Amino acid sequence: MLTRRSALALSFAAFVAEAQAEAQKIPVVASFSIIGDLARQVGGDRVSVTTIVGPDGDAHVYQPSPADGRHIAQARLIFVNGLSFEGWLDRLVRAAKSKGEVFALGNGIAARKEEEGQDPHAWQDVANAKVYVEAIREALIAADPEGAQTYKTNADAYLAKLDALDAEILQTIAALPKERRRVVSTHDAFGYFAARYGIDFIAPQGVSTEAEVSARDVAKIIDAVKTHKVAAVFIENVADPRLAKRIADETGARMGGVLYSDALSDAKGDGATYIDMMRHNVKQLAKALAP
Repeated sequence: MLTRRSALALSFAAFVAEAQAEAQKIPVVASFSIIGDLARQVGGDRVSVTTIVGPDGDAHVYQPSPADGRHIAQARLIFVNGLSFEGWLDRLVRAAKSKGEVFALGNGIAARKEEEGQDPHAWQDVANAKVYVEAIREALIAADPEGAQTYKTNADAYLAKLDALDAEILQTIAALPKERRRVVSTHDAFGYFAARYGIDFIAPQGVSTEAEVSARDVAKIIDAVKTHKVAAVFIENVADPRLAKRIADETGARMGGVLYSDALSDAKGDGATYIDMMRHNVKQLAKALAP
């Protein structure tokens, strides 16, 4: 029978072992929640991932904290989207005097061009998420060669899930009438989704939520909704819902629920992982656009 002293000694030993195991993990920073999830899927137990912009956070307008600088300073690998998505990141890395290697995952894809520049929301096409995953795998292998097989195994398993997800989305959208595949979202975050899966998105804001929406922009959207008989107006989890509600009120289009665009939900939400997020979005779209 354990005495109180021996039980405390065992608890302390377990605490020390856990702390040592955590200290041996590769310290990784991800700029926002979607990339954080991808890094965890590939890295598994060999990495410790810290996400700067967390669930439901807007990376376009994020203001870094001193704690973010400390995490950046301690990281060996820093995974970011790039394509001008995290405008604050370069300053943060310089200020933190980080020696970690920065990997801009979005630079590995063929970026869509918009009036404002490159569209950074590449992850909305599952094929691009696969490019991100492959880049994360290679970066982790280079930083931790001993874990190469683990990273390859984890990445292979996850890439297979992404293939299944892509096929699932294509099948779901294909079942919707083409004349109904047109919706309004808060900002232009779904261009890659539209190009891959065949749903038109009309947005009053551009590819960045930093841009102010003018009355003229809103009027144009309202006219377009009426002209094209848009089926539904969607709120995004990172945006002010009042804009979408105003458009719905003035056009008679139905409110289609919440779409996850630039961030995951918290652990209790419907988009706690990248795969959950994409499935949730497709489910909401299919529900709103079904005849």
